[in-house]
Amino acid sequence: MTEPIIFTRVSPAVASITFGNPPVGLVVGGMVQRLAEIVDELSHDQDLRVLTFDSSVPDFFLNHFDLAQLGSFPGLDEAAGISTWTKITLKLTKAPYITVARIRGRTRGGGNELALALDLRYASLEKAQFGQPEVGTAVVPGGGGTERLPRTIGRDRALEVILTSADYDAATAEKWGWVTRTLPDAELDAHVDAIVSRLASFDRIALATAKRMVNRATLPPRKT
Repeated sequence: MTEPIIFTRVSPAVASITFGNPPVGLVVGGMVQRLAEIVDELSHDQDLRVLTFDSSVPDFFLNHFDLAQLGSFPGLDEAAGISTWTKITLKLTKAPYITVARIRGRTRGGGNELALALDLRYASLEKAQFGQPEVGTAVVPGGGGTERLPRTIGRDRALEVILTSADYDAATAEKWGWVTRTLPDAELDAHVDAIVSRLASFDRIALATAKRMVNRATLPPRKT
């Protein structure tokens, strides 16, 4: 059985998280719990500068929650007063290291909410797609999508994305500012590797301070 998350320490300054759970990369309870554990552990890491995210599932970066397994998901974090999933996205956004996504395939629902919480999002022009499909299934985004997406692409575009529950290609995502940059799939890995290598060579405190200063001007005012 494929692990839903594989954590790899590439070097003292760089680590990676690879999402699994084929065939369609759904978010499941075990994935949420393991991701929460990793993020908590890394909050005390004094060497890490860059944490990358990718997927081992063809055609999927990270999909929506597996509704058939909702009973197995970690619930409300009582100390924080928010869901475990929202706590994860908050901690990643405010973490003292830089988070970088290498996106191939569908990135929808909870997967899109996680991607929005990351600092830099690089997407395959041919293979990446994005969406918030919750309204189409009679629920609403609950992990920060309604708070983060309007700040990223604007109110009217966010309303279209959320209300229609449609998927959007990578070219549109780049045009709207949904991702940092799109690249031809054959160039994606080399570009991300170069960005990660450059960031990893910089001073950790300078990286964390610059991120914190940008966060101050851009994060949602609420706990999402």
